[in-house]
Amino acid sequence: MEIGKKLKDARVNAGLTQEQVAEKIMVSRQTISNWENGKFLPDIVSIMNLSDLYQISLDELLKGDAKMKKKMEKDVNVARGNKRLILTTAILLFIVAIIYSISTFVGGTFYDFCENAIRWLVLGIGVAFAVVYMSQKDER
Repeated sequence: MEIGKKLKDARVNAGLTQEQVAEKIMVSRQTISNWENGKFLPDIVSIMNLSDLYQISLDELLKGDAKMKKKMEKDVNVARGNKRLILTTAILLFIVAIIYSISTFVGGTFYDFCENAIRWLVLGIGVAFAVVYMSQKDER
């Protein structure tokens, strides 16, 4: 059985309207409708909240739905990618801070070079974050 049908059945069995569920888990009523109609799949945090609200196990909600399993795997991979991107950025910024500190003591052309290089590096990091953000937004 698909998760949308399971969610609708669980909501009806709990005696709740879509509006009530939406208020309790802090999403819109339209979001609940989209999940129940199979238009979109809920994220894992929403699934956990619904599981608690409906008093049914995660296992009961998730088992047997290949689309949901695929979405959860994708969400985990995105989270891992984000973690790597943030860690890489932190390391780069740390290195930049060290080089900039050294260049202020050395001065001269090395300082000028570092100042310009840092601007380009920060711009590159910003563009990388924007590209990752936009690609994740398109996948949703």
